[in-house]
Amino acid sequence: MKEKKKSDPEVLSLMKRRKKGLLKIVFSRFGVSALLLILQIVLIYLVLEWCDEDLEWFTIAAGVFTVAMFLHLFRSDMDATSKLTWLVFLLLFPIPISILLWCTEKDIGHRRLSRRLREIHKETKKMIPQDETVLSEPDITDSSTDALCRFINLTACLPVYRDTEVRFFSLGEYKFEAMIEELRKAKRFIFLEYFIIDEGYMWGRILKILAEKAAEGVEVRVMYDGMCEISTLSSDYPKRLARLGIKCKSFSKIYPFLSTQYNYRDHRKILVIDGRVAFNGGVNLADEYINRRLRFGHWKDTAVMLRGRAVESFTLMFLQMWNVSEKNEQWDEFLSCSPACEGRGFVMPYCDSPLDGYKVGECVYLDMINRATKYVHIMTPYLVLDNELEMALKFAAQRGVDVKLILPGIPDKKAAYALAKSYYKYLIKEGVRIYEYIPGFVHAKIFVCDGVKATVGTINLDYRSLYHHFECGTYLYKTDCIQEIEEDFQFTLGFCRSVTTETIAREKLSYRFLGSLAKLVAPLM
Repeated sequence: MKEKKKSDPEVLSLMKRRKKGLLKIVFSRFGVSALLLILQIVLIYLVLEWCDEDLEWFTIAAGVFTVAMFLHLFRSDMDATSKLTWLVFLLLFPIPISILLWCTEKDIGHRRLSRRLREIHKETKKMIPQDETVLSEPDITDSSTDALCRFINLTACLPVYRDTEVRFFSLGEYKFEAMIEELRKAKRFIFLEYFIIDEGYMWGRILKILAEKAAEGVEVRVMYDGMCEISTLSSDYPKRLARLGIKCKSFSKIYPFLSTQYNYRDHRKILVIDGRVAFNGGVNLADEYINRRLRFGHWKDTAVMLRGRAVESFTLMFLQMWNVSEKNEQWDEFLSCSPACEGRGFVMPYCDSPLDGYKVGECVYLDMINRATKYVHIMTPYLVLDNELEMALKFAAQRGVDVKLILPGIPDKKAAYALAKSYYKYLIKEGVRIYEYIPGFVHAKIFVCDGVKATVGTINLDYRSLYHHFECGTYLYKTDCIQEIEEDFQFTLGFCRSVTTETIAREKLSYRFLGSLAKLVAPLM
């Protein structure tokens, strides 16, 4: 017998903020860096104190050790920019950074997670078979889109679909309204997986509906990234939601100092309802995403709602992450074939894992840029490019493709903002056009190309998203909403300032200096 419906005050009692400033320092990169610096100083002191007579031999040994680490690093398959960052820190702190590099390469702290995800991937490899007749359609093969689809299907068993209707939301507010409407219709299950859940108006309204649905017998599951426990939610939040009949867990908890806080985060945003509707995009469950709370001016974000066959891929994505920590896995009960829905074009949900060796998000972006013939229009909150993406953007502009990027006019992180500006000069020189959103912060992650291709999802143009996070997106080909995405891009341009060589020359000296420093640690940002 289900627990009786909780009253509004009981639900709202969960909405209590907690200040965690000290915890954020202890768990942050600053805490790790401080610990390494202290370790280096202690080691130097001990060497000077105890090894005064043998200091010359120690210096030689340390030099040989550092050179050996340099050679080891050059032999690795790490990308060139990341190697440069490690080299800089190896010069400054050879011993502790060598230890950190070894821990990173050996995947210390994440072996169990990596092994478990490989098991789940193997188990679910054939759960959603690809319809080969879809891949052989002329629209797909003539545009070489089938090659990308086969790659996505190879990496994560996520097919390309017909029979899916896609609705585009140009702001978080519009997605929120649709979410509320669809949540109220839930009959069987509700799955939410979000990078950020923050207590406030948005989450309060959603939580109220979730509690009501749980009381009605609907299976409600909520999963958020472990970083929420040091920023927005208390560590006992799953227990508190359990009192409302809601199953809840955090993904990859954070531990002091030893935790790689900014690696292997669950940056995905997924809502699946009854296997018939799915939401995806950049919008988290916090008030700034719907402009109820102004942090960095107006918050520009985007999302999509899928209705039809492609929804089952997002159901599988959620279950794969949920079952990482489950002993008794459940699949078939929720993976019953999603009902077809009339929709033109093709839809392919996809996901990216930092543990499988595939850079799926970057490959999708590179494929779109390299195959574009008319235009590539991009919105992204951050611009931290590796060599491949930077070259692809330049080459597209050089061969006559209209390449435009919209970035924030008001930053959320000054270091990341300065780092993005450090790329402006070199991109503009090759014909890439860059714009900054004057009213505030752009958090949207969209690519739209030639009026026939688009992707909307969670993947930023930075190392965090492309290399170190769990991500997801929705690839669209010849769907009706692609024109809406391009129209929204053009509309947003009307609120942007153009970046030119003249505006770059007038840029604040502090941003230039900070951007140059930030480039040394770009893979960390």
